[in-house]
Amino acid sequence: MKGESVKVLVPVKRVLDPNIKVRWRADGQGLDLAGQKMCMNPFDEVALEEAVRLKERGQADEVVVVTCGEAVCQDVLRHALALGADRAVLVESDAALEPLAVASVLRAVAQREAADLVLCGKQAIDDDAAQVGPMLAAMLGWPQACFATRLECEADRLIVECALDGCTDTLSVSLPALVSAELHLNQPRYASLVNVMKARRAPIETLLARDLGLDLAPRIPQIACAEPPSRDAVRILSSVAELDEALRQKGVLAEGCA
Repeated sequence: MKGESVKVLVPVKRVLDPNIKVRWRADGQGLDLAGQKMCMNPFDEVALEEAVRLKERGQADEVVVVTCGEAVCQDVLRHALALGADRAVLVESDAALEPLAVASVLRAVAQREAADLVLCGKQAIDDDAAQVGPMLAAMLGWPQACFATRLECEADRLIVECALDGCTDTLSVSLPALVSAELHLNQPRYASLVNVMKARRAPIETLLARDLGLDLAPRIPQIACAEPPSRDAVRILSSVAELDEALRQKGVLAEGCA
């Protein structure tokens, strides 16, 4: 990759701060985000950090961040600019976009930008779908390496170590490609005050989702949202006999079972 012109596209999502207690809307159709603290999806921040490191090592020439959503989503783009991104693109949409619609929008942006590498978070912490990355790779016809915990560049290829259940797998993919980041890929940096001030004045390119000529209509009807049922308070049992009695009271053990 060194010596070649490589453009990295990093999709980022604006999500509820994970340290904030969620509130449900009165109609039960989702979360109440009014007045709540929002932030960049942590997995996307790791992907952005890796893209910036590629540029610092001379293995990428430009890092472009993109997000889909309302105009208020500019705050995560400015945070990305403060962390080292070169340009920011907002695809504005007042409607909530499902993963398939988001992947369709990102495909249009990736083709428009002539991106060589898409670095994204493996999932968003609000829906935990982990669908956009694989869908986008399929739409672009690119190889993909998901759940990356290590990324190295060798000539025109990427060597990606991917996390699996209880083990890892190492993939070699040629560009253009898509890589989704695990939290263990790196430790994101903090934005300096100087860069934060510069990012406040930086221009953000805005596109309208409806002008992309895509079918972004929702395909999955949402009936209702609710919190999981509350759990009983923790009890500390002092003996097997006490455990046996507790299980019988809950109906887990039937009478006569040893």
